[in-house]
Parts: sequence; C-alpha cells; structure tokens
Amino acid sequence: MLLGMLKVGLTGGIGAGKSEVSRLLVEHGAVLIDADRIAREVVAPGTPGLAAVIDAFGKEVLAADGTLDRPKLGSIVFADADRLAVLNSIVHPLVGARSRELEEAASADSVVVHDVPLLAENGLAKLYDLVIVVDASTETQLDRLVRLRGMTEEDARARMAAQATREKRREIADVVIDNDVPLETLRRRVRAVWADLDRRAREAGQQEASSE
Repeated sequence: MLLGMLKVGLTGGIGAGKSEVSRLLVEHGAVLIDADRIAREVVAPGTPGLAAVIDAFGKEVLAADGTLDRPKLGSIVFADADRLAVLNSIVHPLVGARSRELEEAASADSVVVHDVPLLAENGLAKLYDLVIVVDASTETQLDRLVRLRGMTEEDARARMAAQATREKRREIADVVIDNDVPLETLRRRVRAVWADLDRRAREAGQQEASSE
C-alpha cells in the first residue's frame, strides 16, 4: 500500500443508495474508483477488451454503432455459467489493471474508495483496508427501484434476489451506513464516516513516515 493511502471498498444492494454515498464521499475529498464505469471503458470501441469480447462471442454482440450491445451480451452470459466465466476472464483483469493505475496516480495520503457492486458476491473484502456497506430495508430498495428507476416490482425483486443478502453484506462490513433516512441525515452520517476515514489515512501516513 502506498504511504498513508487508505483503500476502502464500498458496496450495497441495488437501490440502497450506494451512488449517493460515493458522491458525498467524493465531495469530502475521496478518490473514487468506480468498477462499473471502468468495466464499460475497457470494452469501449477500439479497445483490446472489445476485440477480445468479439473474438469470444462473435460480432452479434455489437450494436449498430459498433458499441457493445450489453443487453444482448447479458442475455447470453447470464443464462450460461461457462460463457459468463469467459466474459469475466476477459473483463476482470482489465478492470483490475485500470483500477491499480488510478490508485497509483492518487496522492500518498488519499482515501481511495473502490465502488464495487458485487464486492460481497465475489469475496473481495480482503482487498481493502476497510469495507463500507450502504444498507437499506427491502421496502426502501423496492420503492426506489420502482419509483425512481421505473422498474416493475417483479423486475426489482428479481434483481435484488440475484445479489447477496443484506445479512451477507453486513457480515463483511467494517462500517454500515444505514440509508433508510432523508438525504440530510445521510449527509451527516457520511460526514462522520469521512472524518474517521481521513483520520485513519493520516495516522497510516504518520506511521509510515516514522518507520522510514
């Protein structure tokens, strides 16, 4: 780990409000590394990643404009564990390499927040100094997915069921941010969490400096 850098894994169930928490942490000064965004970037047109996906799955996974047709690819891989494993073997190393580049570019005493939707599902907690889980009740998640994202209740429940349970996520958490609250309350909670993260990063930096 770089001098004083604090590596934080941030996760939460769909509709729990993880994106809002990551936005607030960035406002306080966190360096955000968004795994979903990077996963899209590494298979953008012209990238070796997209070429590898086409080699594995054929040109039928391309949209008319030459970009990856995600719904089409999703319908192929999520019905076939072997095909999903092939896709993951292409994308995951590229995401990991790009994430490391971004992390190494951050300043020495940064709090680097890795936004990883499937952190619990993929057993990634050990990669981070600290794991933050954004938690909300099933009712709150459903309401947000239906009201704010326009999903049907059936689709929302299916998406939630495909993820780790709330209990599994909370088991790996060092910090749980309860987001069954108004935005202003969430802001206060994130501010308190940030103060702790910032202190940890500074202390780690001081320990590193004194040991040199």
